[in-house]
Amino acid sequence: MSRFLLVTSDVTFEQRVQTAIAGRIPGSVQTVYNTQVPDTPDELLRKVVGELPAVLLLGPGVDPSDALRLASVFDVQHPEISLVLVADADPTLALAAMRAGVRDILEPQADADVIRVLLERACHSADSRRRGLIPDPSLDSAPSRLGGRVIAVTSPKGGVGKTTVATNLAVGLGKLAPMSTVLVDLDVQFGDVAAVLNLTPEHTLTDAVTGAAAQDTMVLKAFLSVHPTSIYALCTPESPAEADLINAGQIGHMLEQLASEFQFVVVDTAPGLGEHTLAALEAATDVVFISGMDVPGVRGLRKEIDVLTELQMLPGSRHIVVNMADRASGLSVQDIESTVRTPVDVVVPRSKAVTYSTNKGEPILQEASRDKAAKALNQLVRRFDPAHSTAPRKAVHRRAVLQ
Repeated sequence: MSRFLLVTSDVTFEQRVQTAIAGRIPGSVQTVYNTQVPDTPDELLRKVVGELPAVLLLGPGVDPSDALRLASVFDVQHPEISLVLVADADPTLALAAMRAGVRDILEPQADADVIRVLLERACHSADSRRRGLIPDPSLDSAPSRLGGRVIAVTSPKGGVGKTTVATNLAVGLGKLAPMSTVLVDLDVQFGDVAAVLNLTPEHTLTDAVTGAAAQDTMVLKAFLSVHPTSIYALCTPESPAEADLINAGQIGHMLEQLASEFQFVVVDTAPGLGEHTLAALEAATDVVFISGMDVPGVRGLRKEIDVLTELQMLPGSRHIVVNMADRASGLSVQDIESTVRTPVDVVVPRSKAVTYSTNKGEPILQEASRDKAAKALNQLVRRFDPAHSTAPRKAVHRRAVLQ
């Protein structure tokens, strides 16, 4: 089965692709050596022997502008095929490729290991799309979990840096899954994702849950804002009053749509357990709990976990993050663990660099940084990296010391 279609004149690159999949990824590679790509997908696919490929690699040798033109048509006519552009990436090209529906950009000099990881990711995306496009009669039309991980970032109270953690998590995951990570701002009334990412969105959450976007994932994707770090963002409307126009059912449906399209869906929720937050938690595969080092915040976190456990809405994979940690707070990490009755997974120290990056509109993980907070945020990102996967934490029952 030719699962991969490669358009290139570079025999050396073709050999690296063959090495990448040999014995590791099911399927084989079929190569078209003419780098003058046709005007339509069907002209190219007629050259395929057997069933249609899951992944199409364009280049090296293909003109990027021709590749993007073809990709935009592929995204509409054959959304079940993941497109990978093989070219030297730059921010301008990356943004144009994301808008055209390209799944990933691969450097022509990439070695076999990098190629294999990227192709596995592209195959996963193609399989997820196909599951969404082709009904499974064995499911009897029942709703199903599609595609990627939905990561709800939540806290019982505001002011703990939840949005900062969520945006940096999304930016970090964008490095693992470029063009396959989306950040959703669900603090519908007072969300700050647009400000933290320095974005001026043309479309907002209201557009994404109504009209054609609710019916077609491709339309929904067109309503997302593109960020230079190779992630997408869905920001909140300008008017807080529009929160009343969005209900929990619409949120759940939208997150299911995004999960069928993206490897990672990071959701920045509003503080507390409002209906929008509960809808996100119901759809989530993972939850990241954020707390500061103050008694009210820690006790609030314990109550939130207890409520979600009682409602049977606590995702199996959960991650406890203590943000803006400060030894002078009078509390220790051990105190927090005893109170919430579960281990703390990541401790992010208080940092002026994080505050500066937030005010600048450039998350600290957007660029390489040696700041201690950046290292801790990267530790959180690695918890979602398949190469560094960690088992979900189980509750640890200890004597609470912050009664």
